[in-house]
Amino acid sequence: MTPTFSIPNIRLFIAFKVFFNSRFYYPVFTILFLDFGLTVAQFSILNAAWAATIVLAEVPSGALADIIGRKRLLVFATFTMIIEVGIISFIPKKDPSIIFIVFLINRVLSGLAEAAASGADEAIAYDSLAAEGDPGQWGRVLEILMRFQSIGFIIAMSVGAAIYDPTLLEKVCRFFSFNMAFSQETTMRFPLYLTFILAICAFITTLRMKDPVSTTGSSEIKEPQVKEAFNLTFKAGQWILKTPFVLSVILFGMLFDGILRMVVTLSSQYYRMIDLPESIFGIIGSLVAMFGLVIPKIAKKIVENYSPSYALWITAGLTLTGLTTMSFFWPYLGLIPALITFGTMYFTGFFVSFYINQAASSDLRATVLSFKGLAYNISYGILGILYALLLKVKKQGLSTEHIENTVFIDTFPGFPITFLLWFIILILVYFLWLKKPSTHE
Repeated sequence: MTPTFSIPNIRLFIAFKVFFNSRFYYPVFTILFLDFGLTVAQFSILNAAWAATIVLAEVPSGALADIIGRKRLLVFATFTMIIEVGIISFIPKKDPSIIFIVFLINRVLSGLAEAAASGADEAIAYDSLAAEGDPGQWGRVLEILMRFQSIGFIIAMSVGAAIYDPTLLEKVCRFFSFNMAFSQETTMRFPLYLTFILAICAFITTLRMKDPVSTTGSSEIKEPQVKEAFNLTFKAGQWILKTPFVLSVILFGMLFDGILRMVVTLSSQYYRMIDLPESIFGIIGSLVAMFGLVIPKIAKKIVENYSPSYALWITAGLTLTGLTTMSFFWPYLGLIPALITFGTMYFTGFFVSFYINQAASSDLRATVLSFKGLAYNISYGILGILYALLLKVKKQGLSTEHIENTVFIDTFPGFPITFLLWFIILILVYFLWLKKPSTHE
């Protein structure tokens, strides 16, 4: 039996996740699009296109990974990442209509890359661990992965925000006795250039991966294989519906991830409402990322020593506590419940990944994980649409400033209320319809 981290695919899996997800433009994501000349409405359309692409491609891509091999899907994902980042890194800032079209292509390609990687990455790693090592060490792999991802995210958040600021770069150059002038139009591309380099690194990493023998597909994609992919999708969907434990994990994960991710998306506005200066937003993001160095270790001990229901109640308690106390918008002190809420994302990601990989068979694993990703994006998308509709309703008779402040404060208590309502509904559904005798109890 090979030691866990001596298995090449395990090491490459961790490297891939870091390169693929540590994007330097994340801390300036919104203003980057706007600085290219896009409007807020266009930005919303682009994000909708991104989410729609993932929803449409998520499950078929997972099934395809189970048929033709996970490595091919990951190579496709990283090659697509190179194109999506490259086209906006080097596009001339001239015609706004052309810029919008290019960014639309970028969002569609980004969605395809996310969908192709989702499921296939964890599946190739878990199957390699099962084939060459001890699958019981998967929790340890997730722990180490989240630590490295946190480090990558901290670096990306800090460096990405810093190199976007021309004034800061000029000060740094003067400190080192370099007399250089920067414009915003120049520095706005620096985070993209660094992300483009990471995309190349991710591509090289996936080329070095090898599919485990049991999951290696043929070298060509033929019509029967495409049909088989859709058949496998149907088979995986049936298996999830007939497996109460996995269905419950996906449903609860869908609830947690959708609400928590929506709050994270709105975090910058929450920080403004609790009187935090914008200059420390990047530092807060890095602080949240540091939770990834600690929480996975705690989560690993929980899954090893307690039942899944214990993990569920811990996560639910933290989520409800964080969301409820955030609703008070305490000046400065409101950061504490925000950190609790954002930290819960790490618990959710660890628990869901651990239990699904443990329960799913190798031939269905990537497809099942893709169903999970599909559920997550549907939940997030629905919440985003509902929030946008609520914003539109409140818009009448209010100035722009009042919309941003009043609507946000008035509607935020809806997050803990919505979470509690749906959590109770899911608990009732589980105990009345889904619960069966299981070794997972």
